[in-house]
Amino acid sequence: MTSQVKSAPFQKLGYRWRLANKRLVLPVLLIAMLAAPATRELTVSVLADAFWQVAAYVAITLALYHSLSERLSHQSALTLRLKSSRRYQVVFASVMGALPGCGGAIIVITQFVRGQLSFGSVVAVLTATMGDAAFLLLAAKPATGLFIIMIGLVVGILSGWLVDTLHGGAFLQPQNAEATASCCRTTSSRYQAPAVRWQGTFWQWLLIPSAVIAVMGSFQLNTDALLHLPEGSITVLGAFFALIAMLLWSLSRDIQGYQDAVSEDPKSDKASLFQRVAQDTNFVTTWVIGAFLCFEVTIKLTGWDIAASLSHWSAALPLAGVLIGLIPGCGPQILITSFYLHGAIPMSAQLGNALSNDGDALFPAIALAPKAALIATVYSSLPALFVAYSYYYFFE
Repeated sequence: MTSQVKSAPFQKLGYRWRLANKRLVLPVLLIAMLAAPATRELTVSVLADAFWQVAAYVAITLALYHSLSERLSHQSALTLRLKSSRRYQVVFASVMGALPGCGGAIIVITQFVRGQLSFGSVVAVLTATMGDAAFLLLAAKPATGLFIIMIGLVVGILSGWLVDTLHGGAFLQPQNAEATASCCRTTSSRYQAPAVRWQGTFWQWLLIPSAVIAVMGSFQLNTDALLHLPEGSITVLGAFFALIAMLLWSLSRDIQGYQDAVSEDPKSDKASLFQRVAQDTNFVTTWVIGAFLCFEVTIKLTGWDIAASLSHWSAALPLAGVLIGLIPGCGPQILITSFYLHGAIPMSAQLGNALSNDGDALFPAIALAPKAALIATVYSSLPALFVAYSYYYFFE
């Protein structure tokens, strides 16, 4: 009895002082690495590269994407017109999946649950989608990104048509469609409106200037000299902006489950264009910084040539890319794309991952139609394996 009484204050103290927002671990770790002389230069370089080479391009791409999607979102009657033709449904689903990000794929999943699209459409959209990793690839290597997106589009259409031919359009559709579909509309109490507003303001002011500086850097121009700044100023500024972006992302929502860590934050219906851009950009940037740091720190501390080591396992890398693609969420797929951009994995592994990964669309699919989600994921992995190993044997 006495021990229980004594332990009660400590239990309350432990609850009071627990880490309230686990996302803050990332910016705190970065600040510690910036404070340590041994890792400061490396950390500044990684943060600056992540901001100028990735975040700035992702933000401008997302601004265009969300501007278009806001206009297209009012054309939801299109899905009703498609109900009479499964072949057009599959084409529509594959096009929605090929759009960067996860919004198009989630729309297709909810329309399938409502009985408006066929099961082949689900396979098509999960095959075609690359999730948020598409933004990273388009920002760093636009030609390669478009190439992979087009392959995903074509393979998605062919896979969807084949599946509908085998199973028919109503295969695995839930019976209580309208009741279950409502769970896709996320209204989370963990959604921190002030932090989201700060993110929106941050990118509203920085979108155009950061895009201009990023383009100047891509053309190998000396931005410090052109802007009459001391040498290294743009690098330090980029590192500072990247740290602020990650800090704002960490304050916007707590991590209470796997999905909170690896997927985009839910967006309020009242969120402005810049708030939507900021949420997705900061999510992608955070995972890119994590991937870049893991890669660079590993090389610095161990001297390990990851690309050379993995070359001995080249035949297994496409399979590894496909298997990692089966993991729900965009975070793991951003890691794979980051490794590809660093030359650690070949194009065949990137292709396999791009075709097999389902991005954030797998979460509502699992919630609304778990059996359909599982079978569709397995089906989408088969063309991923075929394309990845075809590219490996013929081009690598």
